[in-house]
Amino acid sequence: MKRTRIVVSIMTLLLFVGCASQQERAEQRAQIRQAVEEAVASRHFRIDINTMNTLRYGARTVTPDFFLELRGDTLRSYLPYLGQVHQAPFFSPSVGLNFNAPVLRLIQSRPKTNRSRFDIDVKSQEDTYHYSIDLFDSGEAYIRVNPQHRDPVSFDGAMTLP
Repeated sequence: MKRTRIVVSIMTLLLFVGCASQQERAEQRAQIRQAVEEAVASRHFRIDINTMNTLRYGARTVTPDFFLELRGDTLRSYLPYLGQVHQAPFFSPSVGLNFNAPVLRLIQSRPKTNRSRFDIDVKSQEDTYHYSIDLFDSGEAYIRVNPQHRDPVSFDGAMTLP
C-alpha cells in the first residue's frame, strides 16, 4: 500500500514538472518571437552564420565569427565566399563578401505567418549583390546571396537576440 502511494506521488510530481517545463518553453518561444518581431520592425538585426551552402563545393560549417547585419539603410556583410568568380575586380581589397554598404533597394514582406523576408540590393567596390533573407519567428535565418559576377551562395544562421 505504501509503495503504491509512493509510486503515485512520484508519477504526479513528474507530471507537474513536465507541465511546468512545457509552459516555460512556451513562454521562452513567445519572448523570442517578440524580440524577432521588434528587430524586423526596426530593421536592425544581426545574424550569426553557422553553415554555408555553395554551388560547386557543397555545404560547409563555418567558424562562429561570420555575420550579416542590417542597420536601417546600411548592410554590413562579413561572410565567407567559396565559389567561382566570373569577372574578378581589379585589385580586389577583400576576400569573401566583406563590406559595409548602403542599401540601394529593400523590400520587406511576410510570405508566411512564421517568416519575414527581406530582399536587399547593395553595391560594393567589387560587385553588385542581391541578398534574400528569411527570418523565422524562432530566430533562425536563411540567407541567399546572388552576386552579379560570382556563383550564388547561401547561409544558415541564427539571429542574435538580446
